[in-house]
Amino acid sequence: MKKIGFIFPGQGSQSTGMGLDLYNNYNSAKEVYRIADSTLNKEISKICFEGSDEELKKTINAQSAIVTTSIAALSAFREVCPEVSPSITLGHSLGEYCAMYASGVMDLKTTIQAIQKRSELMDKATKTTKGTMAAILGASIENIEESIKEASIKGIVQIANYNDPTQVVITGEIEAVELASQLIKEKGARKVVPLSVSGAFHSKLMDSARDEFVDFSKTLKLNNANIPVITNVDGKKTTNKEEFIEKMPNQINSSVLWSQSIQLALDSGIETFIEFGNGKVLAGLNRKISPKIKTYNISDSISLNLVKEELMTGV
Repeated sequence: MKKIGFIFPGQGSQSTGMGLDLYNNYNSAKEVYRIADSTLNKEISKICFEGSDEELKKTINAQSAIVTTSIAALSAFREVCPEVSPSITLGHSLGEYCAMYASGVMDLKTTIQAIQKRSELMDKATKTTKGTMAAILGASIENIEESIKEASIKGIVQIANYNDPTQVVITGEIEAVELASQLIKEKGARKVVPLSVSGAFHSKLMDSARDEFVDFSKTLKLNNANIPVITNVDGKKTTNKEEFIEKMPNQINSSVLWSQSIQLALDSGIETFIEFGNGKVLAGLNRKISPKIKTYNISDSISLNLVKEELMTGV
């Protein structure tokens, strides 16, 4: 069997009804939702299955809903294919917590507690600062960086996500992001798409959330990873629990090095990825990073059974 990487999506991948099929068909998935409901002291399962788009979009709900659903998908997969293990795990922003869970860094309850605190602090930061984000398609990094430097006269603006070679997301104060977007367009970008978000995630406007998370992260019970996690903040393999404690807060206000992280996985011999959770966002990004990548998605019983059949033939 070829070397496999487990990957997990971030905020924005949510949609009403996610995880319901997993809940109805796998006891392991049902148990994940039960523990999440109990840990959060609210019915995140009901928000996943029945919540409105508006309710699911709220940072305070979206982060725990996405993490719970992704881990439910992973748990169902482990129930059906217990012999399959990854060589590497990684997650996009929020999804990194699922990767840490998959690699044994945190148990389920600790993971849910950590993501709830993270979402509370990030939500709090958006209420005290006014920020936004925009996706840049078909522009060189050089032109983006030059435009950001010019636009900084209007305030904070920086790169939030290096998603793939053709897509970068910028983040920061509204006027600065708008000016940067205009300058990037003038320099020949194929498209600039303002994002419907509640704040400037992965920017200095999240410094307060990052600072408060520092002390919280030190209270978490973590283990060394039994499978390397490629971390967002530096695009490097991480296994030491002390390094996770240091990197988790920094991830809140730093760039997501997704393209670089996937490239490291490829350089490490990973040819096949399994994306756990709602949607196929990461599969789409992976195709643009390298056409050689094969990415499967598991979000329900149908997709799980299809992946099982593929794995049985040796991937």
